[in-house]
Amino acid sequence: MTEVSALVDSNIIIDIIGKDATWVHWSATALDSCKNACINPIVYAELCYFTSNSNQVEDLITRLELGYLELPKESLFLAAQAFRLYRQRGGTKSAPLPDFFIGAHAAALGISIITRDVTRYQTYFPTVTLISP
Repeated sequence: MTEVSALVDSNIIIDIIGKDATWVHWSATALDSCKNACINPIVYAELCYFTSNSNQVEDLITRLELGYLELPKESLFLAAQAFRLYRQRGGTKSAPLPDFFIGAHAAALGISIITRDVTRYQTYFPTVTLISP
């Protein structure tokens, strides 16, 4: 298997497919600069929200030349620990947030995340390198 360079957060893909006037150029350039970038089940599910069937998501993944990685158990443990810390700090959500799974996945694999939403990743996964504006 080819070495994965980064996980791609859904906001980057949404910028590209939605042709966001402010972010499409930055997001497309960032994605192009990371060879062998992937998404995980969390990002896949977030993308499904915008489509009427999974074939559209599969086509998008293919068109953007993205790989797909399942979440290893280690990342699930890390996500739960981040969620515990979030709650201890006064967080009000009753279930782990999607960013916790994405950040934990990157931390477990020792890879970067391409994202525009840096705050939660910096707070709960400070060892993960972020590719961000």
